[in-house]
Amino acid sequence: MKRAAILIPARYASTRYPGKPLAELTLPDGSRKTLIRMSWDAACAVAAREDVYVATDDDRIASHCAEFGAQIVMTAPECRNGTERCAEAVTNARIEADIIVNLQGDAPLTPPWFLTALIEAMQNSDCAIATPVLRCDAQTYAHFTEDRRAGRVGGTTAVFGAQGDALYFSKEVIPWLDPARLADTAAPPVWHHVGVYAYTRAALAAYSALPPGRLEELEGLEQLRFLEHGHSIRCVEVEARGRVFWELNNPADIPRIEQALREMACPAVS
Repeated sequence: MKRAAILIPARYASTRYPGKPLAELTLPDGSRKTLIRMSWDAACAVAAREDVYVATDDDRIASHCAEFGAQIVMTAPECRNGTERCAEAVTNARIEADIIVNLQGDAPLTPPWFLTALIEAMQNSDCAIATPVLRCDAQTYAHFTEDRRAGRVGGTTAVFGAQGDALYFSKEVIPWLDPARLADTAAPPVWHHVGVYAYTRAALAAYSALPPGRLEELEGLEQLRFLEHGHSIRCVEVEARGRVFWELNNPADIPRIEQALREMACPAVS
């Protein structure tokens, strides 16, 4: 059995949302919790992992995480994305797990079975990199298109081949859909890319040695570096099971996530 560790890369100097890991959300009981604490709790709910670490370059984040007992790995501010930060953290902390899971610190609604599905995919196949994808429901698709109309960068979409290997990821909504066909389905054929990755140690080490790709820089999506250099990424289909999933990309996402938390606490009765 391969051992799995979860790393949560967190930086303070986000271009779109500075200080995002320390942003507070209101829980259904009225209490407040930071985004990084919620992400830590989500990681700790995954039974298939051994250790959980927060990888950061910021003393404010490290200090806050120490208050709730997180394992912290300090990394250099020069890390350009979460994958590079995870790679450095593995070296700095001498993490010996066979599978490294990168849980982005802006996805507090990530259900534990998403991560479990990734770990199982890595256990039961020869793939070196895996990431979850979730078919959009009508509400999520509406959020995507609303963000685009408002000029905001929202979630990421994925397209993949018959064997599940990624063809492309984009911050645009792909594939394009004829609006006339949308009324005929409650689940548009668009796949929401969940910002979680699982890597073998070798794949993660190889990433940092690769130069950033042109598409990676244009889209601002770190996983495109793998595709541009010929590495396959397995897209693992996951199910929401009635849960709403949304990342915190912009301040406008806070009320969306808080509403989803209220709905999880008080599900509608049919």
